[in-house]
Amino acid sequence: MFKLNEIKELIQLVDETSVQEVEIENEGSRLVIRKPGKSETVYVQAQAPAVAAPQVSQPAAAPQASAPAATPAATTPEADPTLHKIVSPMVGTFYRSPSPEKGPFVNAGDKVNGKSVVCIIEAMKLMNELEAEVNGTIVEVLAENGQLVEYGQPLFLVKPE
Repeated sequence: MFKLNEIKELIQLVDETSVQEVEIENEGSRLVIRKPGKSETVYVQAQAPAVAAPQVSQPAAAPQASAPAATPAATTPEADPTLHKIVSPMVGTFYRSPSPEKGPFVNAGDKVNGKSVVCIIEAMKLMNELEAEVNGTIVEVLAENGQLVEYGQPLFLVKPE
């Protein structure tokens, strides 16, 4: 039987390495830990181009010739390379506030420092506070409260100071 602290240690090791999956059998117990990985992403991307590529690639060639002047004005904050992305360090549930009765940790326009708690990620019944790790101003909140988030998924955009 696996102990909870051993499982947590294995999850952390898998999270911190390039290993995508670990499968262990011990005394009749079996434990499988999978990182959301390339196989899932490739599957989704393989379906999308088959349907969308013919529709997108044909009209996209014409608008590019006439739209260079409009592109800078229509730049989305997420595409801005000067903004810092705060990403999820794990798979879990994203919470903007410490409890349903309280307000969010941060909103767009709020100033944060490196130690400011910006959200909580719940994973395996553990509440993990996520800090900004950068001084700046929150430009956009990219995840919805209660949403399941993936490892590496951008959650906030911050304009660094």
